[in-house]
Amino acid sequence: MLDLTVIILTKDERLHIARCLERVKPLASNIILIDCHSTDGTQKIAKSMGATVIEHDWPGNQAAQFNWALENIKIDSEWIFRLDADEYLLPELIEEIKEKLPTIPEDVNGVVFKRRHIFMDRWMKGGIYPVKMLRLFRNGHARYEQRLMDEHLKLLDGCIMEFDNDFCDHNLNNISWFCKKHVDYAIREAAEMLNTEYNLSGNAGIEDGLDSQANTKHKRKQAYVKKPLFWRSFAYFVYRYFLKGAWRDGKEGFLFSFIQGWWYRTLVDAKIFEIKKKCGDDKNKIKNLLKEEYGISI
Repeated sequence: MLDLTVIILTKDERLHIARCLERVKPLASNIILIDCHSTDGTQKIAKSMGATVIEHDWPGNQAAQFNWALENIKIDSEWIFRLDADEYLLPELIEEIKEKLPTIPEDVNGVVFKRRHIFMDRWMKGGIYPVKMLRLFRNGHARYEQRLMDEHLKLLDGCIMEFDNDFCDHNLNNISWFCKKHVDYAIREAAEMLNTEYNLSGNAGIEDGLDSQANTKHKRKQAYVKKPLFWRSFAYFVYRYFLKGAWRDGKEGFLFSFIQGWWYRTLVDAKIFEIKKKCGDDKNKIKNLLKEEYGISI
């Protein structure tokens, strides 16, 4: 066992939690689930596999939930690993962590991994791979940035290193679930983009301490918001599907790029278009509408 605590945020993850835990049990001295009152037996499965389950009401986004855990739960390990229930470590990454974690230099406080998306049981090698994410950090040296969507862990101090092997994002729910999730995400993404465009919060810039890919992603989003509505979602699909090679991933690659790249981004733009029709460029009206109609406070 390594001096490592794994934190997993859950809500009705019966389909995934055993697979996730099986891969981290050989590594972690402690596994903690921050559960949002699951009703499908997620907690029972996790406890039977040796995990600690702590119930906490959903505060509105993953960043706030994870930061709550860091601030309110006693964690004694030197290292903390953040993982989603529908994610799992590949065997090669498990061995790499076992080998490298005890020998990481003292000035390195964070580790970046490459994430594979598995969609309809097929690895999406084109389009967006590899997604590089800071997920492993020394206790007390990282927290989530405050964003409504696309939030990333940021390092408070020290250096970042990158490991060679991958972990997987492999959700087992059906297409209807996948589409509904993106419908739910769309208003939060729209609010985040309006905040980027108008600086509604007063601090919509890029925070320090992000890994290089997260920093680049946020800069691209700042450029993206300046492009024309609806045209930009089509251009993004063309970029991912044709230029980045998602077409090589067959029908699954088309569906993944279309739903997540074009359809979802068009839905976000439709939300923004609707809000601007009602509010124009009036920042206060936009903030009030987001609060009154969607319960989103900026």
